[in-house]
Amino acid sequence: MIQTIAFYMFASVLLASAALTVLSRNPVHSVLWLILAFFNAAGLMLILGAEFIAMLLVIVYVGAVAVLFLFVVMMLDIDFAEMRAGFVKYLPIGVLLAIILAAELIFAMGSWSAGNIQLAQRAAPVDATTSNIQQIGELLYTRYIFLFETAGIILLVAMIGAIVLTHRPRKGVKRQDVSAQNARRPQDATRLVNPGVGQGVEL
Repeated sequence: MIQTIAFYMFASVLLASAALTVLSRNPVHSVLWLILAFFNAAGLMLILGAEFIAMLLVIVYVGAVAVLFLFVVMMLDIDFAEMRAGFVKYLPIGVLLAIILAAELIFAMGSWSAGNIQLAQRAAPVDATTSNIQQIGELLYTRYIFLFETAGIILLVAMIGAIVLTHRPRKGVKRQDVSAQNARRPQDATRLVNPGVGQGVEL
């Protein structure tokens, strides 16, 4: 019973925070709602018995949100004076969200100790004697190997496309000439000198 209540609670908060992430006009508020969505997604993974994925969501995704926040601050013109002025106004909401997060963590740990929901066994049956990390590895590299490799190729193409789109020639910045570097001879690249004492080296 407690697992079902925890599932609906985490799912409802996750959907609400995801919607507010998209609908919020303030980019800082969007990042904060996104952090809340990641925490609730981690809670869902925890009650499903995938504690490894839950920890990845908290450590990797929530940690990466800090980098996302830095990019938002650097690229957008945000009035920090106005934000500090509204700190007291949103303080009760922040305290309420902190209490909700703490209660969700306690509730998730209680539901996890009560036993996980056996939904993963229906989608991808695995041996119950193996650990969670071993099960993920076996599924990724056996049953979902082609989807896993396809996702890696898509991410690689997206990374290369982002580099190509943002790499523009800038004034005063010397670009690397690969062909000139490959055509350079070793005897032209280095020069052996034997300077006398106190004479120095000519550049």
